[in-house]
Amino acid sequence: MRVVIVTGMSGAGKSTALKMLEDMGYFCVDNLPVPLIPKFAELIAVPGAEINKVALGVDIRSGHSFEELEGVLAELDSNAMKYEILFLESSDDVLIKRYKETRRFHPLSGSSERVDIGIKKERERLGFLKKRADCLIDTSHMLTRELKRELNKIYVQNKEYKNLYITVLSFGFKYGIPSDADLVFDVRFLPNPYYIEELRSKSGNDQEVRDYVMSNEKAGIFLEKFTDIVEFLIPNYIAEGKTQLVIGVGCTGGKHRSVTLANELYEALERADHYGVRIEHRDIGKDAITKAK
Repeated sequence: MRVVIVTGMSGAGKSTALKMLEDMGYFCVDNLPVPLIPKFAELIAVPGAEINKVALGVDIRSGHSFEELEGVLAELDSNAMKYEILFLESSDDVLIKRYKETRRFHPLSGSSERVDIGIKKERERLGFLKKRADCLIDTSHMLTRELKRELNKIYVQNKEYKNLYITVLSFGFKYGIPSDADLVFDVRFLPNPYYIEELRSKSGNDQEVRDYVMSNEKAGIFLEKFTDIVEFLIPNYIAEGKTQLVIGVGCTGGKHRSVTLANELYEALERADHYGVRIEHRDIGKDAITKAK
């Protein structure tokens, strides 16, 4: 029997995660009253029961009964009931943006207080759960399909997950350095495909541009050292408890060199199973938009 308690910040994707787990064969119950959890666990633990994978959605919507959750978990522990806690996290800025887009009130702020006040209160009340989480996924930069891939990796393929999600982000310096970048690498020292007429309109996603950039000896040396330092840092970030790592790779316009090197790093990191990784090209199309104006 595998029991996953799905919890975390309101707006971080708990309902979406439960739907995904249901599609993966889990019997899902959302917002089960906290006092009923031990009884529910007792019922599904009956030998010979058809249900062998369960996901319970528990969050701040439980109201005052949520305060009983810590005691309920202690009761499950004392009864040797095995369970895992999946905690979905997101940054305050992203959560506020999501609430504004959906025009919903935060459950702890209602219509009388600002959303950020509700988020602060929720973080304080969920603090003990976050510390106990077996898996913490930060959805701030994740697409729905990326969340589904990570959940499948953890709860279907049973691969180890170290709570770190990496975003490899290409960008153009002329459009500004990404404010959320943890590491920034400048590849403007490489020859610029922009000055090659037949490559100017293409991007680092095109094979011709990739071949041009990587044919330079310095590009290969840089990629090797670049990958080496990132792979050295990752286990140290995991040990520190970091859940999000944004690696910025920049060139002048964010279209050729940075895209190429970001793709190369992504391919090198994607082979690992103990963290999640995604690729994003922030400024790849801005050059064409600027010229059109």
